Amino acid sequence: MITVVGIGADGWAGLSPASREAVESAEVLIGGSRQLDLIPDVPAERITWPSPLMPALPGLMEAHAARAVCVLASGDPMFFGVGSTLVRLLGPERLRVLPHLSSLSLACARLGWPVEQVEVVSLLGRPLAAVSAAVSPGRRVLVLSADGDGPAQVAALLTARGYGASGMTVLSDLGAKAESRQDGVASRWPHPASPALNVIGVECAADPGARPLALVPGLPDEAFEHDGQLTKREVRAVSLSRLAPLPGELLWDVGAGAGSIAIEWMRTHPSCTAVAVEGRADRGERVRRNAETLGVPGLRVVDGSAPAALAGLPAPDAVFIGGGVTVPGVVEACWTALRPGGRLVANAVTLESESVVGQWYGRLGGDLVRLSVQRASPVGGFTGWRAMLPVTVWSVVKEVPVQEDAVEGDSP
Repeated sequence: MITVVGIGADGWAGLSPASREAVESAEVLIGGSRQLDLIPDVPAERITWPSPLMPALPGLMEAHAARAVCVLASGDPMFFGVGSTLVRLLGPERLRVLPHLSSLSLACARLGWPVEQVEVVSLLGRPLAAVSAAVSPGRRVLVLSADGDGPAQVAALLTARGYGASGMTVLSDLGAKAESRQDGVASRWPHPASPALNVIGVECAADPGARPLALVPGLPDEAFEHDGQLTKREVRAVSLSRLAPLPGELLWDVGAGAGSIAIEWMRTHPSCTAVAVEGRADRGERVRRNAETLGVPGLRVVDGSAPAALAGLPAPDAVFIGGGVTVPGVVEACWTALRPGGRLVANAVTLESESVVGQWYGRLGGDLVRLSVQRASPVGGFTGWRAMLPVTVWSVVKEVPVQEDAVEGDSP
């Protein structure tokens, strides 16, 4: 059994009796140098986390499996902490977790914000652009900063995204005697640096003229950088409704173009992931830029053409084929890889792609819809309707195999 003890900036004095006992009785004490420095002299052998951590973690735990191990974590070990990592590695039955107050709880207590009404973004080992997806007018966001430069970087990002009017409060060394606070507005952030251990509170306010982006499918086409290879707004909304993203699911966006489907899939929930497969390198770079701008920098972009580029990718819960449906083997590879219960959606614009989609519809069934969209545009001094190319949307769900009931006389 490994005991994971959360410790705050208040150090030993802030630990509960149970946490102190776990530290004092340990044979091995593992943690970051900052956490270890907060512990007074105890008999345990002290080990600082190796770097990089993840490759070394299994061997480290195995090497001390026969000893009483106590792992030190900052605050609540299960809140963006090493506790979650150890659960994935060892299983919950091998861990005993003794949490301290999290930085979220402490920050909300200082700011007077109800915890359940706060969006949380961690920049610990994550790109700054992840903040963008959490920002919307009137929302309160807590950003777990990675270092003392984080607040100034967040202020610059908010300003660039049209949220320079947002109020910011930086709370540093929460719970310690050296706890401090910095306040300001993003566009006029007056503090070039902050203490390294800080949490940033943001009260989001859009600048005049800014266009906030909704989380529901169908962002404006102009929200994406593209070269014309873009699933248009109305068709995108319908396609995503058929893909039906659920928290924690993985999408393949095959023939990604500008990456709009994959990006909007990931924006529906922070736990949604996606792989964008694009055969042209310039478009792949454009997908990466769009993902960063729209707050989902974790989008994985695979440079290569399907079906070859699909080999080795994790099995998807949903697949969107926006380009390449006529390429031999693409639909077969996607359908084979798709998890049971998963959804496949393919869009066709040309007669050739419609023919392929029609054949697959005949084999697998599903739903076939033809969309015709017209947008108003100037005609001389008047306004008329300009038709977009019709798009055929084929969607199908892969059935979950039915387990046959045990026949009479079989063992239970």
